[in-house]
Amino acid sequence: MFAVRAFRPVQTSVSYNGIVTESLFSAVYAERRASVAKGLPLVVALSGSTDAGNAVSQLEQYLWERCKPEEIIRFDADSLLDYRARRPLITFNEDHFTDYSPEELVLSLARDELGAPFLLLSGFEPDFRWEAFVDAVLLLVHEFEVSLTTWVQAIPMPVPHTRPIVATVSGTREDLMERSAWKPTTRLPASIVHVLEHRLHGVGEEVVGYAHLVPHYLANNEYPELLTAALDNIMAATGLLFATDEAKERAQEFRAQVDRQIAENDESREMLVNLEQRFDQYVEAHGERAPLLGDEGSMPTADQLASELERFLAERQQGPENNDGPGVQ
Repeated sequence: MFAVRAFRPVQTSVSYNGIVTESLFSAVYAERRASVAKGLPLVVALSGSTDAGNAVSQLEQYLWERCKPEEIIRFDADSLLDYRARRPLITFNEDHFTDYSPEELVLSLARDELGAPFLLLSGFEPDFRWEAFVDAVLLLVHEFEVSLTTWVQAIPMPVPHTRPIVATVSGTREDLMERSAWKPTTRLPASIVHVLEHRLHGVGEEVVGYAHLVPHYLANNEYPELLTAALDNIMAATGLLFATDEAKERAQEFRAQVDRQIAENDESREMLVNLEQRFDQYVEAHGERAPLLGDEGSMPTADQLASELERFLAERQQGPENNDGPGVQ
């Protein structure tokens, strides 16, 4: 059993690069925290900001169901979250209340399909004290000597569902940013992961963010293909391995439903054709191919995908010393 040490935020202060901030931890699993290996990647899945297609919530649910996270540190939700803006759920059972479920914000230790460990920061984006929260995360990145921090989001865009999901890639990894499909210069409302990436970049830490582009007409639905895209990108950034077969099956079923609905409506078919033409023209004009397309622009066969997975697994089993990188192309 791991001992739990709980303390109030006002009782301790911490410092990062000369910045002093009150501790935002409400509970710490001290022994588990001390046993975490150095140099692990950190995956950030914080809900509450832009989440078109339920990208972040799908990712968070997947990681908690399949990767067996063990909580290391719990942030103090009372000081970070606005309960009136995002009310916790409680069950009324005939004549009494049960199952009160306040929101959580935790750092956990999880494992991928091959048992490789990684850190997971999950829960709801803080409503308050952003600077103090980011300072605390920077301290943890420094403490655990995090190798790379990665995060995902999704934004609605005029892109067709009949093309592979693409993303705007940001951060410090030039090899991954070369695959960024859309590189705008714009001002936008910030989320906590944007601020975190900005600060990590500023102190020389490795970080990569993915803002996936979701068909605007599907942004209010749970879009299963987003989960596979998010997992693929996290694998490319970190070298972790996640099973995606079930997610791909759900994505195919969802795609078939959307195709049937669009086929039954002339206006929808016309909209889709226009989106496809604009998307293909954009890709051609920028000299880039969408992810998963072959050298001639065709989709890979099942045999090609199986061969690629076998190669990837073989490289993972050989270890990092025999592998130039995890990148699934």
